[in-house]
Amino acid sequence: MKTISSIVEDYIKTKPFLSSALSQGIINLTSLSRLIKPEIEHQLGKEVKNGAIVMALKRLSSELEFRVTHRVLKFVRNIGEITVRSALNDYTFKVSETLLKSQAAFMSEIEGLNTVFYTSSRGVNESNIVVSNEVAELVGKIFKHEILLEKQENLSSITVKLPKDNVNVPGIYYFIFQRLSWEGINIYEVISTTNEFTILVNDEQVDKAFTVIKNLKSL
Repeated sequence: MKTISSIVEDYIKTKPFLSSALSQGIINLTSLSRLIKPEIEHQLGKEVKNGAIVMALKRLSSELEFRVTHRVLKFVRNIGEITVRSALNDYTFKVSETLLKSQAAFMSEIEGLNTVFYTSSRGVNESNIVVSNEVAELVGKIFKHEILLEKQENLSSITVKLPKDNVNVPGIYYFIFQRLSWEGINIYEVISTTNEFTILVNDEQVDKAFTVIKNLKSL
């Protein structure tokens, strides 16, 4: 049986930013109730008073705050080492039969160069490699026969070490990326492993991005 509370909750679940705003108590519930009233009435099939919607929103905001406070916030306070690297280039190549051989040749060339940053990710149709600017010429030489779809220079990376139980806490990446979005930080690339993730941002935004992530520990 549909109730006002269940319909309101289902509606809020489809609006991630709205859900987050509710959990932090930064939204006017009366104004929100007026905004969503037509949809709630449509779903319920009858007229609904604003006060009833406000009460449902209050209960929901309390529950959301509890979830965030006792799960996500507890987790982000235990974020580990944060590593920053600058002067990086990001290359996107079309996946080909020879791409893996080119990557292997490149890795062989930079083996032992401890100052060189290198990471890669592969999708269905394209593959990315991120490298230090100092080996840009080498990339051009080894991958010259590959199809370069896009190249971005002047990037910085921020690598965050996550607690081992991160896979058991839903919403971690959303919570972190949301904070970056609120600060107007554009994430150019995301690369992740089980217990860490790396984001690429423009050089001019790396200090702000680092501060946002670091401040999560003190929430």
